[in-house]
Amino acid sequence: MRKRIPFVIYLAIAFVALSAIVYFIHYLIFRDIHHIFIYMVGDLAFLPLQVLLVVVIIERLLARREKQARLEKLNMVVGAFFSELGNHLLQDLIKHFDNRLEISRHMNITENWTKKDFQKAVAFADHLEVEVDCRNIDLGGLKTFLAQRREFVLTLLENPNLLEHDRFTDLLWAVTHLDEELEARPSLIGLPDKDLEHLAGDIRRLYDHLTSEWLDYVQHLKSKYPFLFSLVLRMHPFQEHQSPIIT
Repeated sequence: MRKRIPFVIYLAIAFVALSAIVYFIHYLIFRDIHHIFIYMVGDLAFLPLQVLLVVVIIERLLARREKQARLEKLNMVVGAFFSELGNHLLQDLIKHFDNRLEISRHMNITENWTKKDFQKAVAFADHLEVEVDCRNIDLGGLKTFLAQRREFVLTLLENPNLLEHDRFTDLLWAVTHLDEELEARPSLIGLPDKDLEHLAGDIRRLYDHLTSEWLDYVQHLKSKYPFLFSLVLRMHPFQEHQSPIIT
């Protein structure tokens, strides 16, 4: 089978031919080939600078702006995730952790937190070791909650902007995996200790990703959307008292 010549080759030949015709017309009119070659060499000398400006600098600036726009849209997706189920999981699960006081102490963001404070909290979250016994968790209620949000999570996974945010994708996979584990068991009553420990590991993985992503999202709100950050300060689960009312 004969290989088709790419369209760009035809386009390049057409432009070169058009340029040659224009130069030939110029010669027919002015009969000055010396003048033609002076400008031709000058144009060729400027060509590398044109490539540098257009391809390297301008294109990179546009690509950077486009990436920032995609990340901004992704932060909206992350916000929707926490509004729909992330905030609930943060608050509901921590009540059953044996080391909940230690976690709350490191994650209790305040209005005066600086970038350094967030960095310390992220370092803690990245090495978080949740101490949990699944006997203390309402696994049936957790199963129902995740099942009700399953379609929402699957919709998020279809978002192409997730390619820019591997860690959020890992969080969604952790949520999906725990949902599948719970859904696969006909009954969550009387499970053997080994199986409960397996589920505890899935919960630990989920909460590790959840806290790290939550800190990144809250730091973004603090710098870009202080009115949203204000609500987070009043309602996040790592403080002693929560209230949406401003006093």
